[in-house]
Amino acid sequence: MFKDVRVGSAKAKVFVLGQFQDHHLDEYSLDADTDGSIRAAGERDDATGSLGSICEAFPASGYERVLIVGLGEPEKLDLAALRLAAAAIGRRLAAIKQDAVELSLEAPIEQGGLDPADAGEALGEGLGLIAWNCDDYRGKATNSQPRLRLTVSARGGDIERGLRIGLALADSANYARTLSQQPPNICTPDYLAKEARRLARETGMSCRVIKGAELEKEGLQGIINVGKASEHAPCLIRLEYKPSGRRANEKPLVLVGKTMTYDSGGLSIKVGGGMRGMKRDKDGGCAVFGAMHAIATTLKPRRPVVALLSCAENSISDEAYRPDDVITFANGVTVEVTNTDAEGRLVLADALCWACAKEKPSAIIDIATLTGGVVVALGKVYGGMWCEEDELRGRIEAAGEHTGERVWRLPHHNDYREMMRSPIADILNSAPVREAHPIQGAAFLSYFVDAGIPWCHLDIAGVHATDRDQGPFIAGPTGFGARLLARIADGA
Repeated sequence: MFKDVRVGSAKAKVFVLGQFQDHHLDEYSLDADTDGSIRAAGERDDATGSLGSICEAFPASGYERVLIVGLGEPEKLDLAALRLAAAAIGRRLAAIKQDAVELSLEAPIEQGGLDPADAGEALGEGLGLIAWNCDDYRGKATNSQPRLRLTVSARGGDIERGLRIGLALADSANYARTLSQQPPNICTPDYLAKEARRLARETGMSCRVIKGAELEKEGLQGIINVGKASEHAPCLIRLEYKPSGRRANEKPLVLVGKTMTYDSGGLSIKVGGGMRGMKRDKDGGCAVFGAMHAIATTLKPRRPVVALLSCAENSISDEAYRPDDVITFANGVTVEVTNTDAEGRLVLADALCWACAKEKPSAIIDIATLTGGVVVALGKVYGGMWCEEDELRGRIEAAGEHTGERVWRLPHHNDYREMMRSPIADILNSAPVREAHPIQGAAFLSYFVDAGIPWCHLDIAGVHATDRDQGPFIAGPTGFGARLLARIADGA
């Protein structure tokens, strides 16, 4: 909707006030009413105050236009509500082609009992997320209109400081969304390896790409087998953020992302329309890219963070891996392949083995568009979470509440692990039953995490993209996980 959104001091023609549902404007907000037009607008029938509603006033002097945004019921005002209100403001500003706005929401924020900096952050996220666009592939047949740069200011120093952070975090999530949008004929594993090197150069992180003979040397057989049918060679990408100071050598938080640049299903080919949209099977990895961008540029946590991105294209050729193949992983676990369309867990297994053996992690979080079953279970409201370690789980849930990227705990149990047993190898990559499909994925991955290491698996298949405009998102990728993982790292 906008070219970009930044905090600045440009002269604003639009002024924004907040109004609670079934309430009149507060007296503090009415201090800006020079001619009675704002009070009159706030008392019109369309000034309902319902969350995200917009009512307008046109004063005779001062600002050209005042937007009165609905904040919903005062007792329900939270960061998610502010994010939605900001998105409504952004949509209206884009519609009326305004490039500068001043926010005056400090009174309702105080009345709602919210921390001003957190509130400002949520407002920044809402405005920044709604601004995203990816016009990279628009050609001469599209009559594209130039996009405005939006300048935002806010009354209240803490709110404006939070606004800056929120906009920066939205930029990181939008980076993940832009990577998700890249088509598979361009966004290959090598493309993402180059992107990781570029990101490392620009942010001071370190980057290593393991591919070819080095994959064999390291025993990364999941990535090798899943990717070997494609002419685009697979790889494991390692990004590392290290803070300055005495804590730089502490055990890192390790973020693992499933980064399938395209998933045809392999020899267990997807049928009908099942292949459409499979460029987004990399969205777990895209979320990790976005998180590392936020970590290195905005939040800068005090402990190190390592990202491992398992990159491959699941294609079809005479080199393709097959149902009935048996793969031996670096930790000695053997896997009988029953379905080549259950490939994500195979490439994640390699990264989990690497994390346990080489990184000495304080905790591991993997994130993946792993199963359709999690969409059946949770729809598009929550991401699925499997985590048996109380402290790590608490951090993840708290971060989700803060960013609005909600996760719901699903069960681990040894019976699910037993469900994955193979008659000829240790385990199957997909059990021959339709029971507990998303839990099967988590149960499989648990065989590749060493006992005693805190670990969480996030399945974001239902929340990584949306097919309609809603809240701060337009149809397309949501960047789910980028802000969540960055906030978890910030609290590490």
